[in-house]
Amino acid sequence: MSRAPALTRPRRATRRIQVGGVAVGGGAEISVQSMTNTDTRDVAATLGQIRALAEAGADIVRVSCPDEEAARAMGPLRAGSPVPLIADIHFDHRLALIALENGVDGLRLNPGNIGSSARVSEVARAAAERRVPIRIGVNAGSLERDLLLKYGEPCAEAMVESALGHVRMLEDLDYREIKVSLKASSVAMTVDAYRRLAEVVDYPLHLGITEAGGLLPGSVKSAVGLGLLLAEGIGDTLRISLSADPVHEVKVGFELLKALGLRSRGVTIIACPTCSRQELPVIDLTARLEERLAHIRENITVSIIGCVVNGPGEAKESHIGIVGGGGENLLYRAGKAVGKVADGNVVERVVEEVERLAGGMRSTAR
Repeated sequence: MSRAPALTRPRRATRRIQVGGVAVGGGAEISVQSMTNTDTRDVAATLGQIRALAEAGADIVRVSCPDEEAARAMGPLRAGSPVPLIADIHFDHRLALIALENGVDGLRLNPGNIGSSARVSEVARAAAERRVPIRIGVNAGSLERDLLLKYGEPCAEAMVESALGHVRMLEDLDYREIKVSLKASSVAMTVDAYRRLAEVVDYPLHLGITEAGGLLPGSVKSAVGLGLLLAEGIGDTLRISLSADPVHEVKVGFELLKALGLRSRGVTIIACPTCSRQELPVIDLTARLEERLAHIRENITVSIIGCVVNGPGEAKESHIGIVGGGGENLLYRAGKAVGKVADGNVVERVVEEVERLAGGMRSTAR
C-alpha cells in the first residue's frame, strides 16, 4: 500500500510521567482517556463501565470522587480495573488522600481549590511517596475570581496564568510529576491557551475541548481543536468530551489519532459516501462491519466501495476490499481480486477474512 506524507510536525519535547503502566509525555505514544458517568459508589456499575471503556481501547480512565464513599470505592475499582485509574477531586483535599490510600494511579485537581498551602503540601507529599502524578485541570468556566477581575472575562491568557500559578504551587513543594490541561468550550480559546502554555513549560499536556456537546457536534469541535494542536506536535494524552456514551469518546479519540497518522489500532473502514451508482448497500454494510469488527486490535484496512468508479483502486490499497458488482461483488485480498461474494454474504465473508488476517498478525508478532 502507498505511503502518504506526514500530516504532523515533530512532537513537542516534554518531561515523561507515569500513570500506572501508561507513560505520558517524553515521546511516549499519545494515550486516549475517558471518564465514567456512573455513580462511583456503585462499584459494580462503575467497574462495568471501566471495562467497557478499556475494551473500546481507553488507555486511562478517570473516575470522579465527590465524597468519601466514592473515594474509598477507588480501592475495589482499581483492583478490578484493566487500565490505570485517575481520581477526579475538587474542593476537599481529604478525598485525594483517601483515593491515594486506595491505590489510584493519578489525581486530577486544581491545587488552588483544595484549601490552604498546608493541604496542598499534604496531598503533594502523599502523591510523591507513591509516585502518583497530578493533572492540573484548568477550565475556562471555573477560573479564579482575581483572574476574572484582571482580564474581565475567561480568555486564553487567564487560563495560562491560572495553570502557571498552580504549577508554581507544586514546584515550590519540589513536586514535578505534573501534567496540565487547559479546557474551554470555545475551540479558539482552547487552542490559543495550549499554544501559549506549550511555549513556557515542558510538562506533558492533556488535550480536550470541555462541554463540547453531543456526539456529532462534540466530535467535530474536538476534532478541529485537538487536530490543530496535534498537527503542531502539541499534546501527549487526550479526552474527547461528549454528552454521549463515554465509549464513543474513546472511539472518536482513536479515529482522530488514526486520521493524523499518530496511532494505529483496529480496523479502518474506507467506505464511499454512496450515490445512485452503488451496487451494494454500503451504508448498512459499513455500520454492521464496524460493530462486528470492533474487537479487532490489529491495524487492518477494509474498503467497502459501491461501484467500479473508485472501487478497484481503493481495494488495491486495502488489506481486504469489496467492490459492488450487482449481486456478484468482487473480493480483494492484499490488493488482488480473489473471488466474488453475493450481497447477503458480504458481512460474514469480510469478518472471516479480517479475523484470519488478524490471527496471522498476532502469530507473527509473538
